[in-house]
Amino acid sequence: MAAATYSLLLQSSLVSPSPNHKHLVRTPKPSISISISCSSHSSEQADLSLSNMNQNQNQLQQHQYQQHRRPATENIREEAHRHNSSSPNNHGFSAKYVPFNASPSTEEEYSLDDIIYRSRSGGLLDVAHDMDALRKFDGKYWKELFDSRTGRNSWPYGSGVWSKKEWVLPGIDSDHIISLFEGNSNLFWAERFGKEVLGMNDLWVKNCGISHTGSFKDLGMTVLISQVNRLRKMNRPVLGVGCASTGDTSAALSAYCAAAGIPGIVFLPANRISIAQLVQPIANGAFVLSLDTDFDGCMRLIREVTAELPIYLANSLNSLRLEGQKTAAIEILQQFDWEVPDWVIVPGGNLGNIYAFYKGFTMCRELGLVDRIPRLVCAQAANANPLYLHYKAGWSDFRSVKAISTFASAIQIGDPVSIDRAVFALKNSDGIVEEATEEELMNATSEADLTGMFNCPHTGVALAALIKLRKSKVIGPTDRTVVVSTAHGLKFTQSKIDYHSERIPDMSCKFANPPVQVKADFGSVMDVLRKKLKPV
Repeated sequence: MAAATYSLLLQSSLVSPSPNHKHLVRTPKPSISISISCSSHSSEQADLSLSNMNQNQNQLQQHQYQQHRRPATENIREEAHRHNSSSPNNHGFSAKYVPFNASPSTEEEYSLDDIIYRSRSGGLLDVAHDMDALRKFDGKYWKELFDSRTGRNSWPYGSGVWSKKEWVLPGIDSDHIISLFEGNSNLFWAERFGKEVLGMNDLWVKNCGISHTGSFKDLGMTVLISQVNRLRKMNRPVLGVGCASTGDTSAALSAYCAAAGIPGIVFLPANRISIAQLVQPIANGAFVLSLDTDFDGCMRLIREVTAELPIYLANSLNSLRLEGQKTAAIEILQQFDWEVPDWVIVPGGNLGNIYAFYKGFTMCRELGLVDRIPRLVCAQAANANPLYLHYKAGWSDFRSVKAISTFASAIQIGDPVSIDRAVFALKNSDGIVEEATEEELMNATSEADLTGMFNCPHTGVALAALIKLRKSKVIGPTDRTVVVSTAHGLKFTQSKIDYHSERIPDMSCKFANPPVQVKADFGSVMDVLRKKLKPV
């Protein structure tokens, strides 16, 4: 029988950012052409050829590893420094502070190296990027660049935040970045909850709570602490970083300050946060002040203190944090292969996050990565709902409220700093505000947990809002909807214990699943199991 000849060409290329990470370079790898001759009389030859092919592949992989691996004495930060030193930024990307929602003709602006939190009029500031410089590269370029960095460990692009460095803090040197490779959180299909509870086939949860400290706050804190690190390297008088917190912000600040070797100062409302949240800043070495007031009282005090002492304010009044938080929106688009969902639901307390998501989606639209943005929903606890009341009043006459105790403690805020930002984001995204009572949020949390999730109460607020919007048919059964889970359920185990123990006053605990007390004998165990497993 005539021999059949098969040719196999092994050739691949690695798409990666150039040393200055501003354009893509396609680095060809050596190719191997292997000819395998097979006949009915010479299977041994075929086996030998396959063996040779595998050997050649192994040699190729070893060659590539030796060619691309950095020197053993060099760490990833030093490697990045070497690349950046040889290829400086020539694209002119830059960012600055401007008054929030200012007229394009405004002349008021500040360097990001200025320590400033409000405009001359006392209003909020925003980080404005040089969009003309960014527009020199089309949407296809940015998508390829961001995609090429995903899943890598090169400094600092292994971070989901810093993989979008040009859109976040373009002027900072990689040497100054403090990162724990945050971000890149999973976006999962909530199949059972969507189908069985809501009658939806395209429900997703963006699981920001799996980040390093267990909440989305890491996304913003890496940016803020990196900028503080830069200022300290410039010998600016910054002795430490401080924040008022209901828990998650203090955890993120403490971790990133510890990573940078910068003192962290935390103002916490006494007896109003979970033990899991309290222990994080303590473990990371922060100086923790437990104050007999609520979050709003802590916020007033930290503002007064930072006005007198060289302590950098880390609350969302500082707009740098929002630059990191907006990358979660970009990630959502990236994870959908740059398709835009119909709805994104975000829990809201101090209200910086809803604006951050709006900003991320809007930058993608303005720079040609997508052609629209999703509708945004801000979900508030009914016990701390100033934005909801403002929305129901037709956006007229905003009034703060006295927030009362809620299981969603991180959003127990009655006088949100970012109210103007939130209103702007919702108005410009055809957005909605919804609220959830304590019973609604705890039932939604627990019902979702029964489908395989393990939610924090704040995610429960968002899920309860979704349940209401489905019942009112505002959100349709086929609408692609993303619920943003902002923290890990393990930070709020006491609320779950109380719920499943059915010891929350005036709450039905509809989905409670307490353990069953059974005698330690075979017959008793079998009786209980037969009853439980009896077909319906």
